[in-house]
Amino acid sequence: MQKNTKIINAWICQIADESINPIFGDIVIEDGKITKIIEHDSTSISNASDENIIDAGGRVVTIPLVNFHDHIYSRLAKGLPIKGDMSSFQNILKSLWWKIDLDLDLEMVKASAEMAVIESIRNGVTYIYDHHASPNSTTGSLSTIADIIENTGLRGVLCFETSDRNGNLLSQQAIEENQNFFLNGTNENIKALFGLHASFTVEDKTLEQVSEFVQHNNIGIHVHLAEDKSDNDISLTQYGKKPIERFNDFGLLNSKSILAHGIHLTENDYKILEASNSAIAYNLDSNLNNSVGLPNFKMVPKSTTVLVGTDGMHANIARSFKQLFLQLRHSAFSFYDAFGFMINSYYNQHKFVKQFFDDFPSLNIGDRADLIIWDYIPPTPFNSENFWGHYLYGIIERPVKTVVQNGKVLMKDYTLTNIDETKITSKIFKQGAKLFNKFGKE
Repeated sequence: MQKNTKIINAWICQIADESINPIFGDIVIEDGKITKIIEHDSTSISNASDENIIDAGGRVVTIPLVNFHDHIYSRLAKGLPIKGDMSSFQNILKSLWWKIDLDLDLEMVKASAEMAVIESIRNGVTYIYDHHASPNSTTGSLSTIADIIENTGLRGVLCFETSDRNGNLLSQQAIEENQNFFLNGTNENIKALFGLHASFTVEDKTLEQVSEFVQHNNIGIHVHLAEDKSDNDISLTQYGKKPIERFNDFGLLNSKSILAHGIHLTENDYKILEASNSAIAYNLDSNLNNSVGLPNFKMVPKSTTVLVGTDGMHANIARSFKQLFLQLRHSAFSFYDAFGFMINSYYNQHKFVKQFFDDFPSLNIGDRADLIIWDYIPPTPFNSENFWGHYLYGIIERPVKTVVQNGKVLMKDYTLTNIDETKITSKIFKQGAKLFNKFGKE
């Protein structure tokens, strides 16, 4: 039977009507839901005396974070002996990522997922939209990841990266993995998208096959879009169309679709994006790391759903969110416009998740009890009018202290409660060493 929990002395940042209203008080959680919110004066702090009471001590509570573009398979790619040319994006793919994904077996995939969930919980991320690739171990890879995510209490939206770069057999296996997982592998905590790599590695015949399944099942796609200029150039040379034009012509764009990166887009590309209601997921740390450029934010239509991901570089989605704000300022957005862009993005992200999980919370009574406690005590008055100033310059600059998901405490005072981290870390290292040795011999 699930324990009931009470969080006391917290700044509770409730979402209502596209505004965030911090109130000070206590949260009562019963059977995985918020059943009461008891408001009281922040100067009247009570004491915790029960093990089922979490004393926030005046800290801030928000809804959990969402990583809209992760690559769980990349988690073991640390310190590998890279020998190939890394002078361009195409060479980075060939010398690193397309070698790693071919090396992965299901045990490595499992270890990568275990590493990802530990990092995610520590960063307050409890919802993960993953874009997976392990071409030589395709079958069963998504259920392997799903089991790790669900068993640790998180939620995920998974897909397999379909690509023709490794030949027809592996391409067909990727299509079948996406189809089988969508039809048989989803439940209240695990959902699916249809994964595609990028336009320049996916042939028309494959897009036609994917399109038939996507439209018949009302499923979105999760795809890399114009991450590097080469995606546009190769697509135009081979198919006579820009990447987003190809996806649109095959009827693959809809309100559930995630177009990751979207750096090298034209005004016409944005019109297609806007008309399709697809979301764009920025991964700016990765873009800077790969030196592929940055989006022209001033071209982004205001109605576009802007999401934020990490591209597998890390699990710190708060850092990615702050990076977006700083890049807006660097792109000559005024403070007013930069804040407006971020606020609009935050609420649109909230709406986007609800297409997959309609019980995604807002920290109101009756909501599913998914929440995080930041190690941040507001040093100045805290209210709906100045929430975003606190959020961008204070809250997300501090670590997450406690994580509660569906009423279960996944991390309390920085300590994971349902994971033997020492044991799992040993398993992760074993698989990482195997990948290291395999990669180094190639």
